[in-house]
Amino acid sequence: MTATARPRRRRDTPPPRTGGSEIEVLRGFLDYLRTSVSAKVEGAPEPEVRTAEVPSGTNLLGLLNHLAFVERAVFLGERVGDWPTTFHAAPADGVSDVVTRYRESVAEANGVLDRCTDLGAPVPRPRSEDPAPSVRWALTHMIEETGRHAGHADILRELIDGSTGR
Repeated sequence: MTATARPRRRRDTPPPRTGGSEIEVLRGFLDYLRTSVSAKVEGAPEPEVRTAEVPSGTNLLGLLNHLAFVERAVFLGERVGDWPTTFHAAPADGVSDVVTRYRESVAEANGVLDRCTDLGAPVPRPRSEDPAPSVRWALTHMIEETGRHAGHADILRELIDGSTGR
């Protein structure tokens, strides 16, 4: 890099400053990651948003579609019969459709979480016979899952149009 050349400035949003309780910290970081990953998909061009840029077949739109299913499975107890298919949005679904579906899943998940005051208690399930993880485990798992895929989304979006930052 020459003395006059400047690196491209990243548009990063710093991690959240949350309240002091464990649930406030966990929910604050999960919401931060949720916002980051959906922002990576918003405005991404078609057909590149659904084009696999890596040998595994992973694509940007599919990642967000998958995360909508994970939110619904973890927090709402919905069953998923074929996880690999969740990594691909339907051909008729555009970016706004998948972003909307993801945000609706998050809103429903947050509705469940709003009623949970004990992190050690199981996540409520619509069918009592379905085993449920603790709220703490579910939040931690969703932070891990969303963070992992947010990193994938960062790379895929940069490959599509050079967009970087959170």
